[in-house]
Amino acid sequence: MKITAVIPARFASTRFPGKALADIGGKPMIQHVYERTCKSSLVTRVIVATDDQRIADVVTRIGGEAVMTSVDHETGTDRLAEVARGLDCDLIVNVQGDEPLINPAMIDQAIEPFLSDPDLQMGTLKTRVLCLHDFLSPNVVKVVTDVNGYALYFSRSPLPFFRDKWKDLKDESFVCGKMLCYKHVGLYVYRRPFLLEFAAMKPTFLEISEKLEQLRAIENGVRIRVVGTEFTSIGVDTPEDLNKAQEYYRQVML
Repeated sequence: MKITAVIPARFASTRFPGKALADIGGKPMIQHVYERTCKSSLVTRVIVATDDQRIADVVTRIGGEAVMTSVDHETGTDRLAEVARGLDCDLIVNVQGDEPLINPAMIDQAIEPFLSDPDLQMGTLKTRVLCLHDFLSPNVVKVVTDVNGYALYFSRSPLPFFRDKWKDLKDESFVCGKMLCYKHVGLYVYRRPFLLEFAAMKPTFLEISEKLEQLRAIENGVRIRVVGTEFTSIGVDTPEDLNKAQEYYRQVML
C-alpha cells in the first residue's frame, strides 16, 4: 500500500504568523515535523505542502520534498487536496505542520485500521483529557465515539457534559479516570479518492459553527474511525504554545 504523508504549512497563520519557521532546539518547527513524520514505519513518502518559499527552502535544504501550493486556500484540507490530485497513492496522511513533537508511532496507529478495513475512508486519533483546563478550553477539541470507535461528535465545548458532577470537576477527576473524556489529536488519514470528494463538499452548518472541518464528514454521513493513543503532543497555535513546546523539548527530547 502506498502511503503519503502531506504536511500543510503556511506562513500567514492568523494567530501566530511565521510559526512554521519558529525555532525549537535550534531547528525550525517545520523541520521537526518533517523529520519525525519520516520516522513512521508505514509512511512511504513525505511531502510538505506550502505557499511560502521560505518554508519550502527549509525543507529542501534538509533534503526533503516540498510542493508549492496556492495562496488562496482557506483550509489545510484544501491545500492537501491540491497536492493529492497529483499523487499516485492509496492513503494520504494529513500531519499538521504545527505538531513539532508528534510521536511517529501516532502516525502508524492512525494508519493501521486502514490496512484491514477496505471500507474505511477517514480516520484520526484521540487521547485522554488529563486536566480540567483542557476540558474547558475551546482551543482543545473534544471527541466522543461509539462502542466501535467511530466518531459521534467533535466539539470545542466540554464533551460530554457531566450533568450530575459539573460542580465537582477537578484535575484529579480526570487524572484518575473518573471523568473519561478525550481530546482530538488533529492527525487525519484518508483514502485518496475520498479526500478529493471531501474537499469538494460544501461547508456544513456544524462545521461553520464549531470551525471544525471534520464535522463536514459527519454531517454527510461519513464514519470517522478514531483510534485511541497513549501518546500526546503539543500543538503550536500561539506564542505561549511555542514556549511550552520549547520547554518540553529541552526537558524531554534533548
